[in-house]
Amino acid sequence: MPEPAPSSAASQPSRPAASAEHQRLLDDAARKKNWKRWGPYLAERQWGTVREDYSADGNVWGSFPHDHARRRAYRWGEDGLLGFTDRQCRLCFAVALWNGKDPILKERLFGLTGHEGNHGEDVKELYYYLDSTPTHSYAKALYKYPQAAFPYEQITEENRRRDKHTLEFEVTDTGVFDEGRYFDVLAEYAKADDNDLLIRLTITNHGPDSADLHLIPQLWFRNTWVWGCEHEGCTLKPHMKRKDDATVITNHETLGNYTLKVGPSPNGSQPKLLFTDNDTNFRKLWNTENAARWCKDGLHDHIIHGKADTINPKGYGSKLGVWHRLTLGAGESQVVHLRLFDTDAATTDGTACLDSDFDAVFDLRIAECNAFYEVVLAAGLDAAQRRVSRQAYAGLLWTKQFYHYITDVWLDGDPHMPTPPKSRRSGRNSDWRHLFNRDVISMPDKWEYPWYAAWDLAFHMLPFAGIDPDFAKGQLSIFLREWYMHPNGQIPAYEFNFSDVNPPVHAWACWRVFKMTGPRGGRDRKFLAGAFQKLLLNFTWWVNRKDPGGNHLFSGGFLGLDNIGVFDRNIELGKDLHLEQADGTAWMAFYSLTMLDMAVELAQTDFGYSDMASKFFEHFVQIADAMNHLGGGGLWDEEDGFYYDQIWHKEQKHSIKLKVRSLVGLMPLIAVTVIERHDRDTLSGFKKRTRWFLENRRDLAKQLSYMEHDGVDKDRYLLAIPSKDRLLRVLAYMLDEGEFLSPYGIRSLSKYHEKHPYVLDLEGQRHEVRYTPGESDTYMFGGNSNWRGPIWLPVNFLLIESLQRYYHFYGDGLKVECPTGSGNLMNLKEIALELQRRLAGLFVTANGDTPPCLGPDARFCDQPGFKDLVLFHEYFHGDTGRGLGASHQTGWTALIIKCLEELAHEAPPNP
Repeated sequence: MPEPAPSSAASQPSRPAASAEHQRLLDDAARKKNWKRWGPYLAERQWGTVREDYSADGNVWGSFPHDHARRRAYRWGEDGLLGFTDRQCRLCFAVALWNGKDPILKERLFGLTGHEGNHGEDVKELYYYLDSTPTHSYAKALYKYPQAAFPYEQITEENRRRDKHTLEFEVTDTGVFDEGRYFDVLAEYAKADDNDLLIRLTITNHGPDSADLHLIPQLWFRNTWVWGCEHEGCTLKPHMKRKDDATVITNHETLGNYTLKVGPSPNGSQPKLLFTDNDTNFRKLWNTENAARWCKDGLHDHIIHGKADTINPKGYGSKLGVWHRLTLGAGESQVVHLRLFDTDAATTDGTACLDSDFDAVFDLRIAECNAFYEVVLAAGLDAAQRRVSRQAYAGLLWTKQFYHYITDVWLDGDPHMPTPPKSRRSGRNSDWRHLFNRDVISMPDKWEYPWYAAWDLAFHMLPFAGIDPDFAKGQLSIFLREWYMHPNGQIPAYEFNFSDVNPPVHAWACWRVFKMTGPRGGRDRKFLAGAFQKLLLNFTWWVNRKDPGGNHLFSGGFLGLDNIGVFDRNIELGKDLHLEQADGTAWMAFYSLTMLDMAVELAQTDFGYSDMASKFFEHFVQIADAMNHLGGGGLWDEEDGFYYDQIWHKEQKHSIKLKVRSLVGLMPLIAVTVIERHDRDTLSGFKKRTRWFLENRRDLAKQLSYMEHDGVDKDRYLLAIPSKDRLLRVLAYMLDEGEFLSPYGIRSLSKYHEKHPYVLDLEGQRHEVRYTPGESDTYMFGGNSNWRGPIWLPVNFLLIESLQRYYHFYGDGLKVECPTGSGNLMNLKEIALELQRRLAGLFVTANGDTPPCLGPDARFCDQPGFKDLVLFHEYFHGDTGRGLGASHQTGWTALIIKCLEELAHEAPPNP
């Protein structure tokens, strides 16, 4: 795989750094320092993933279960607790724990598989990302470990007993955290230099009594040596060995030589250094001969079962455990220090940095982290809003993960391993043989979704652009590179099925990130032009593959909205039936307008893009016309005043509208842009084409609105799917609290369907859609995602942006009741702010009460160990705002940062 192109920042003129962290970002981009080599890139779940599945039946959960993880070497990655690793995941550090009662070491997060959870897969642990800078020069995260035996069986059995109509059974429901009988495990990392990592572990006993804890920091090499592979990243077996009781020397052929310095235990004694190898224990798993003398589970068997022969007495291996035995009094905290540094670059032996200088480095990096966010965060944020924003950024940064998956190697198997079943070659992802993933990538959730999802990542990059624009641009660019994008132009969707269809938001993210990088004229045009060229391939793929009738009405399957439809929109309805999607068509209109905006911008300095602007102008008008008028009414229902999906019967030449009031019918609102007269007039070709269009295609020109300037000329043009009248009719639904408008944002399905479910009889089967504000009550898509009522940040964000664009055109001349029926008139900018206030109310309350997003866990919020901790869920209950789905999906839920910023910007100044 070719090396990624150097960051554009490296060739840009120097600019003064706003903080020490900003300077580190500049130095890293210019390759003066390798500040991003080390970070929290370690996955939180490698087991139960597609890439570790070598089964014949494709059962990823059964192929590599949690129970195998402590004994079995991974092929494509590693996982750990509160961990750090280098950007190629060669040398890994993480925390392991044992409370003296658990049957296994706590080396990784536990959760239910998709088959075990009554609402799909679900992590069952308490952990929080608290802070990080973009270069991870400082990072902090927290894990809460019960002092009682961890309730593995109780959680599994109780969730298995519950059905889809019952709440999930959480670890807090078991009682193991009652009376504060748990340990806080706080992991902090600070870089003294780019290859000099200081590690501080602080353990606090929150319980009323003294308690014992085994703390075992672990350092190990990812296994790259047993497979017989020959691609990039495969290496000879590295090693680590004891130099003395406090020093371990490591060597890796591409990473080089690193030294780990181990501080004493809090009682002054020196912890034991336990060595084994990161190799599979075949005897324990399958009762066959072991290939290695020392195995991955050696520390587990030695510490828990007292087996002396499971660790290497000679003090070397590829995995190390540093065994501290702590006793903490009630309320007591104890601290352990470690330091990992480049042996060849070190100027001292590192001993001093484990003493007085150690905390001084942490103090400096924490101060620099605070200074960085003083620059980054909006000035008008109050203390609660700043806290939420900081934790949102921390989650965003901690969910960067080394992701490794080479599909042709996975399909064919490794030379030294059993050959995969023949079915593998024609099964999952078999048409993505070109895909070569070996990068640090922004993940949706490192436990529930420890693999990228293309449309999630696009949303992640907006908040990322505010703290690390080079990373944001690099992430968007890499998905358009030849080793990611399919030769046919498709962008890979996600690991379970790269060929699935996510909404086409990549262009929008590229455009928004471009505009966020500076004032017009000072932005990264090279990035935008490169993205535009590759996006042309993707746009063409959509046109060729998802408009089979050639009538500009698109379908695309579930389009990321999972179970929002009456039925699974990925299935074939029958040879004479075809689904035409209001959201699929709206997404393509949105895509066309984004490409139009990009072309107009690029044409300001390269007139060759003027023709591309004309092309996408016509694409949009054709799509909007089809959506509004094809066959008489397109996908618009005049009686209801709403857009719907429809089933087209090819033989009988008629359509059936699926009258479900859902986000499907709101998505047409996002396809809107405003073209300034100045921009149009500077592009003679584009101006000529649009003028001809207005004069000669009056049948389609009705899709174009314009404003008069001094009653003389057209000042700006509005391109949008709905006319002004239709916009108002759709907004009446969207802003109705009995329909879409929740106290916490826009619901994905109208509350109207709570008492009026939609029923469809199709091909002898009965389908029903009912408003379900919380957890999904259907097994569609595994039952762990619900678009039939809850609030989703990403689509709310797109709707807010569309209202702002409409306001730019209509201004104060257009006001709407908000809420519908209240008599309270607002312009569209004010409505956008109102939606942002409601979304912000998920995390911050006006009176300082417990935020609704915490739901049942709110009972812990008055306890010292839980106060001010926030989680960023995948989506939220449509009525109560309770967090649902993946609990650490900070990626797109970090969009709340942008909402808080805009609210702060619009807030009146303090008197």
